[in-house]
Amino acid sequence: MFKRIMAPVDLAHVERLRPALDCAADLAKHYNVPISYVGVTSSAPSQLAHNPEEFREKLGAFAEVEAAKHGVETSAHTAIAHDPTTEIDDALMRSIDETGADFVVMASHVPNVMDHIWPSNGGKLAEHAKCSVMVVRA
Repeated sequence: MFKRIMAPVDLAHVERLRPALDCAADLAKHYNVPISYVGVTSSAPSQLAHNPEEFREKLGAFAEVEAAKHGVETSAHTAIAHDPTTEIDDALMRSIDETGADFVVMASHVPNVMDHIWPSNGGKLAEHAKCSVMVVRA
């Protein structure tokens, strides 16, 4: 049914994403398809990595751990944004095409009053992506 699953990952908050990451792995196993873990970073140093190459290495290591843990094929895709906080939706939309994903599994929070002003990343992706999007509330 699906050919490639894309799972957005914030390496600074992996444990909060665990329900969505486990769901993506379960679906990848069920459909025997690979998962592309996508992380968005900037070219500027951050608490997570000094540069995009270091971030790419950490995301790759994360993908390898998930592959071994769940017994699925994985890859890592790093998206660069000048300001990841404000450009994450656009970076994730581009990543759908860049990874060849036809299904996105991502985490989101329980909606609150602020979502009427600023929509969640999951909501925006679900509204605009040309592929199926599953939003897993954590």
